[in-house]
Amino acid sequence: MRNAPGSEKRPIGVFVGLATLDVIHRIAEPPAVNQKITSTAQFVSAGGPAANAAVTFAALGGAATLVTALGDEPVAELIRTDLTTHGVEVVDAAQGAIRPVPVSSVSVVESTGDRSVVSLDAVGSDAAPPADLEDVVEGADVLLVDGHHPVIAAAAVRHAATRAVPVVVDAGRWKPVMNDLIGYSTDMVCSNDFRMPDTDGPRSTATALVSSGVRTVVTTHGADPVDWWSGGQSGSVAVPAVRAVDTLGAGDVFHGAYCFYSERIGVVERIERSARVAALRCSIVGPRAWLRELPTLRTGTGGR
Repeated sequence: MRNAPGSEKRPIGVFVGLATLDVIHRIAEPPAVNQKITSTAQFVSAGGPAANAAVTFAALGGAATLVTALGDEPVAELIRTDLTTHGVEVVDAAQGAIRPVPVSSVSVVESTGDRSVVSLDAVGSDAAPPADLEDVVEGADVLLVDGHHPVIAAAAVRHAATRAVPVVVDAGRWKPVMNDLIGYSTDMVCSNDFRMPDTDGPRSTATALVSSGVRTVVTTHGADPVDWWSGGQSGSVAVPAVRAVDTLGAGDVFHGAYCFYSERIGVVERIERSARVAALRCSIVGPRAWLRELPTLRTGTGGR
């Protein structure tokens, strides 16, 4: 059962999509062709858009459930353990199966925080929805889908529509399943690179999404202001200036915070708070160390 209006109970977020094992190396500079280099630091953690958003949502104080497809390989257990350690309940649509688990090879350049990622994703996954998906979605205050595991994503947004659960789409890049998701989306949170078919830039993409019935469209531009369109109005929101030392997952963190603040505050303040959380993530080295600083950030922004 979702929280009643005005309730102070923890918000409930359901996140549907990709979970990976990220093997992360910090490097002084990218290697040349055929060159071997030594990293200055190494981290191993769960990753993926929906997974990182769920971890953020849980760290902010929400109850987060990730619906994904892992299976029973040893790598899957590493992912599951990291997520549960960070407060995320995992619903595995592939439980009992042996299937390839995406492993991401990540390099982060020390001087800029820029990251490069090579990974097997799940855009073409045929994993079927778990039997209890409808019940999981029914209890949510917000649903996020990232377009990976498309059969599960499409089923989740349909269930959400029957229960009036807000649907946030993580639109990092165009995926074929977006055709099935947009019609159910209340909020599209897009990267600067996301393009609707037959559009030529972020603004024309936003116009097309609004025309398709999406209530709120948000477009992030890295360190530049975030643009938004909602309720016939539009604007931009500046993001905090920080020294970026690690940008891995910053967009996912923004999405998780956006879901946490959804429906409780207006779109501008929602973006402001989400941008502060993402900026904090960029200012601290490593995939999880920044979470320890969230209590201070929540106090500084008035919390919830």
